[in-house]
Amino acid sequence: MAGHSKFKNIMHRKGAQDKKRAKEFSRLGREISVAVKVGGDDPESNIRLRSAITSAKALNMPKDNIERAIKKGQGNDPDSNYEEVRYEGYGPEGVAIIVEALTNNKNRTAAEIRSTFSKYGGNLGETGSVSFGFERLGNISLNKSLINEEDLLEFLVENDTDDYEVSDNEYIIFCDQNKLHQLNDKINQSFGQTNYSNLIWKSKNTINIDKETADKLFKLLEILEDNDDVQGVSSNFEVDEAVMSSLTS
Repeated sequence: MAGHSKFKNIMHRKGAQDKKRAKEFSRLGREISVAVKVGGDDPESNIRLRSAITSAKALNMPKDNIERAIKKGQGNDPDSNYEEVRYEGYGPEGVAIIVEALTNNKNRTAAEIRSTFSKYGGNLGETGSVSFGFERLGNISLNKSLINEEDLLEFLVENDTDDYEVSDNEYIIFCDQNKLHQLNDKINQSFGQTNYSNLIWKSKNTINIDKETADKLFKLLEILEDNDDVQGVSSNFEVDEAVMSSLTS
């Protein structure tokens, strides 16, 4: 039985990874379509489109998917008339949450987001109700194997940004939102392919949460991220390593 359950766990994990991958492809497809609609279909002159295509290629998104998303952005198909919408609210224990969406039906998306907040112990607020506690920044991920930290810092200082974090495998670089695409281009040319580049909301202050709150909050965040219209979810929570370990063990 142990072997059977282990197999089931592996299949479940693979299913979750496939689902996450499909979601990423869908998210990037919409971003490509909107970038084309806003700035045209030439990646050389449309930096937002170039950045979206670069991120798509880094995730091995099939070429057909990329071309289909570009065509959608060129056409007048009502299903591809996506609008950028932001929702703001609070999760359990007053944790601030910002949800960014691209939708072709604002009423549907708003109803779904509101319902998810209510169901999982949160409440949706007005636009601006939590974003004052966040900064809008460009965000770039680069594998550590491509450059040592000292050289990266020197490069970032030369390019007027020195805010970054280091994880086990990657550098997470933060920059002025207006410089995101240019900086990403420079990093690609100087050091190699970045993993992704996007705009995020980075919290100015964080709230430390306990295990019970983390359980509820992670469920809320997971359901929000699973929504097809949602492009990104930002929050201001912080979890101690001990709590995180108890959640993943």
